[in-house]
Amino acid sequence: MAAAARELSPLLLLLLLLATVLAASARNEEEARTLAALRAALDPAGRVLGSWDPAADPCGGSFVGVTCDGTGRVTGVSLQGRGLSGTLPPAVAGLRRLRGLYLHYNGIKGPIPREIAGLSELADLYLDVNHLSGPVPVEIAAMGNLQVLQLGYNQLTGSIPPQLGNLNKLAVLALQSNQLTGAIPATLGSLSQLTRLDLSFNSLFGSIPSKIADIPFLEVLDVRNNTLSGSVPAGLKRLNGGFQFVNNKGLCGTEFSLLDLCTSSEDGLKPSKPEPFGPDGTVKTGQVPQSANPNTTKSSKASAGVLIVGVVAVVAGAAFCGIFAFSYYRRHKQKIGSSLEVSDSRLSTDNYQQKEVCRRSASPLISVEYSNGWDTMSGGGCGSSGEVGDSFRFNLEEVECATQYFSEVNLLGKSGFAATYKGMLRDGSIVAVKSLNKTSCKQEESDFLRGLKTLTKLRHENLVGLRGFCCSRGRGECFLVYDFMVSGCLSQYLDVKDGSDATVLDWPTRVSIIRGIAKGVEYLHSKKSNKPSLVHQNISAEKILLDHHFAPRLSVPGLHKLLADDVVFSTLKASAAMGYLAPEYANTGRFTEKSDVFAFGIVVLQVITGRRSVSQLKVGTAASDLDGLIDPNLGGVFSRTEAAKLIAVAALCTNEAASQRPAMEAVVQQLSG
Repeated sequence: MAAAARELSPLLLLLLLLATVLAASARNEEEARTLAALRAALDPAGRVLGSWDPAADPCGGSFVGVTCDGTGRVTGVSLQGRGLSGTLPPAVAGLRRLRGLYLHYNGIKGPIPREIAGLSELADLYLDVNHLSGPVPVEIAAMGNLQVLQLGYNQLTGSIPPQLGNLNKLAVLALQSNQLTGAIPATLGSLSQLTRLDLSFNSLFGSIPSKIADIPFLEVLDVRNNTLSGSVPAGLKRLNGGFQFVNNKGLCGTEFSLLDLCTSSEDGLKPSKPEPFGPDGTVKTGQVPQSANPNTTKSSKASAGVLIVGVVAVVAGAAFCGIFAFSYYRRHKQKIGSSLEVSDSRLSTDNYQQKEVCRRSASPLISVEYSNGWDTMSGGGCGSSGEVGDSFRFNLEEVECATQYFSEVNLLGKSGFAATYKGMLRDGSIVAVKSLNKTSCKQEESDFLRGLKTLTKLRHENLVGLRGFCCSRGRGECFLVYDFMVSGCLSQYLDVKDGSDATVLDWPTRVSIIRGIAKGVEYLHSKKSNKPSLVHQNISAEKILLDHHFAPRLSVPGLHKLLADDVVFSTLKASAAMGYLAPEYANTGRFTEKSDVFAFGIVVLQVITGRRSVSQLKVGTAASDLDGLIDPNLGGVFSRTEAAKLIAVAALCTNEAASQRPAMEAVVQQLSG
């Protein structure tokens, strides 16, 4: 009996291995059929997915935008910005190991299929910036591994499913710029891992649930441009600028300067329509349709495996070798294809492990590992000796996707050495991406790294925040990623003509802008926060940006630390023409803190007069005629005391003698007095 068992063991092992191979082959055939269905639905004209050959191996490296794991299962489909114009078919659920689906920046139309909930391992779902319609499928609530859900900039209708509160791993929920109605479900307050919730530009009504203010890791709550009402939870004050709520006329609150105080009736205001969830604010598991949470049954009968012995034994010897050899060849081919991937190719995609690194890091872009050298595309990065923190090193593909591959539609501005694009990161936040030609940058790596190190240390409420950088040999460019300032630059608010659509800044806003600029320049000149003293060198109305509250931010301070000397010199022409260049520069050829002070004084004059050209203005003689000096667009509505003080500050700062100009610390003190 024992001898018979010993003789049978190798056969059982062989049969088990054969069964495994056959099962794997069946799974791969299912995924191949699924990809064929995706190709037909997403790209009906066959213009984009021509490389998806049904006869080829999806994991062989030839399928554009498809990545696989070591077992040959499809784990990622990355087709953002490809010009797809079809629909998303229910067949997508056949990619059962899929962890990332990236279809944003396309023209995909139709509804989101509820069958998508069958992707139980999916972590990232990007369907934003398409033409999707219909409701948000409630079945999505069964996708327990989902971490990022991006559905913004579509034409989705209906209410927000309260069942989404079951997604306990969700970090980003972005539903902005759709046609959603109804109340904000209180169940969203149960999303303990949520960092960003964007519901802006919809038609939501009712109050902001207090539970949302208690989400521990929440950094951004954007509810702009809805019809919300009632008292804003005081706990949202901790988000500072991360809480955006303008254009909701019914909101009130005691902790927010831009909101009216609530009356006694408003304090207890209830939504005018019932919220789409139960009275206790919870959702029972049974509310999620059973079809959204398919279960597979496992047989416990051990004898079932033995029954196949007689059937399969006859063909085992012949079939096993052929199938095993084919499987080995395919895996070998896949490894070769993977080793040849180039990270700056638009056709490459990030594997799941890289996505996991991204989610663990503080950066909203994909972090990558670097060796020595600053050029990320040659396998190196911004120094391996710790000059620049890992959270500032970004992957080019995400920068390309954020800007729709540097589309002209997103171009904000261009000069002889740089171009700036508007972009949207994977977490839904809006950024500005400045592209610098490599030939315009410091040629010595050590100089370039020192400049980057300086930039990454600059953190102040009146400076534009640097998110990170990425450099590419393939493109010959370096990209700096900054926070996007929605209100544009200060120069847009100068020389406003009667009857134009341009905004006229009121007097308190102008005073606040001047004070903010002064604090930003004073921070640069100081040695606070373990940073060196820094001269901006290019203060101007064009380099002062305004956020959604019209708070000023100095743009790209320290940029000259990255640029070649001749490029820095060429940027001075515009400054000189507008009168920002201090008189002593013509003799010394050097920038100092006092030259920054001079440029600041010119900006003060621009803000209070509302004019771009003030270089010929005689401040001393004009100070006695406040009404003739102050911007006539104000209609005489300004503080004469504050105006006199600002004119005096401008006169001191623009003194011909640099030694007679005050330090910015003294300017800040005078403006705050």
